[in-house]
Amino acid sequence: MQKPTSKQVGSGSAIATIVAAWLAVEGGYVNDPFDPGGETKYGITEAVARNECGYGGSMKAMTVQFAADCFVKTQIDKPGYRAFVDMDPHFGREIVDSAGNVGHGRESRWIQESLNHFNNDGRYYPDIAEDGRIGSGTMAAYYALQRRRGPVVTCKLMIAAVDAKQAQHYMRLAAARPHQFERYMTGWFKRVGNVPLSDCEDLA
Repeated sequence: MQKPTSKQVGSGSAIATIVAAWLAVEGGYVNDPFDPGGETKYGITEAVARNECGYGGSMKAMTVQFAADCFVKTQIDKPGYRAFVDMDPHFGREIVDSAGNVGHGRESRWIQESLNHFNNDGRYYPDIAEDGRIGSGTMAAYYALQRRRGPVVTCKLMIAAVDAKQAQHYMRLAAARPHQFERYMTGWFKRVGNVPLSDCEDLA
């Protein structure tokens, strides 16, 4: 497998902003024995680096550029989030960051569940499949919600909904395995709400 190439990871792009924010929070190399992700650098786990991005070196030697490219490939392009970033960079930033912590399968289901919550019992648009796969149906529902509620309100509703689901997920983890996960709760909750709803106002 070849090294992934950057797509729009450049100065001034929404993708670059998302990647820079992620790298700033994740920091460098860690190998926490309580973290099921194992060796991690710049937020990229060893399994992802090797199996999905073709990395062959030691995790400690991974460069920032490789991590950034791998992040774009696995956390933005693979789950289909680039379409959200292009349409609504604030919601795009929210879901990419959240998915980096909870997995994009779970995150994608949260997006779909939230869109179904906001369709006014099917009056705005039909329910979509909550299958964790972002495709044309999910994007059509988001566009339909924007037409009904406007881009600003849609952005705020969806960010708030995903934040709520993320917080509930962390609480369930800590309740189920407190000795393993309570040590991470403060750090996890600092990430909930990291995209202010006020940012959505510039979509007006």
